[in-house]
Amino acid sequence: MPFRPVTPEKLSAAVIRQIEQLILRGVLRPGERLPPERELAERLEVSRPSLREAISELQEAGLLTARPGAGVYVADVLGSAFAPALVQLFARHDEAVFDYLSFRRDMEALAAERAAKSASDTDLAVVQTVFNKMEAAHSKRNADEEAQLDAQFHMAIVEASHNVVMLHMMRSMYELLREGVFYNRQVMFKQRTSRAALLDQHRAINEALQARDPAGARAAIEAHLDFVEASLADHQKAERNEVIAQQRLQHETSG
Repeated sequence: MPFRPVTPEKLSAAVIRQIEQLILRGVLRPGERLPPERELAERLEVSRPSLREAISELQEAGLLTARPGAGVYVADVLGSAFAPALVQLFARHDEAVFDYLSFRRDMEALAAERAAKSASDTDLAVVQTVFNKMEAAHSKRNADEEAQLDAQFHMAIVEASHNVVMLHMMRSMYELLREGVFYNRQVMFKQRTSRAALLDQHRAINEALQARDPAGARAAIEAHLDFVEASLADHQKAERNEVIAQQRLQHETSG
């Protein structure tokens, strides 16, 4: 018979499973600090030795990392998503920028469609909250803050789709973007017309999600990323033209 004796689960194993699930689902994020040992043991209602055993195993698995005098943190597991040589290759070739945007358009359109269909009210409240912050930041003309909130908005949509593989894949893609591997996001927020257009596009995405309109959410994401692609193409062309103009000026003034 295919039955085996039931054995009680070790407390440390239950702690490991809970922390793993929080990391897998994107609740605990790379670089996030865990609560102090005493507080975390009280929250989990386990002994501190059981907690230490669980944390030790998670460190060995590469999911947590200890920083001397600073505490225990979720490991930056995203660093392994792309080999350093591939990241450098992306950065050296403009075509990677447009392939990246095409990939994002496909993945985010799918995520928005899924979120509009099946996200909880709480998921959509998170998206709404981030968008409200975007509106508040718009009047400040702070490119850094606007770029950061832009990334948070898109990530909130992916999180609301509740696909853990897509979640971690896209988080790694946004991390490369944050590091300026593909393009400097602040370029998109320098022109007044671009800033206003971007806010309107995010508003359209949010409204479709809040209305639970899958087709509308997909279309709004696609329109937004088409705009980003066209703007970046224009920016690159303007930079190339400026190089030529500088050469002409140098030639005329040196004669």
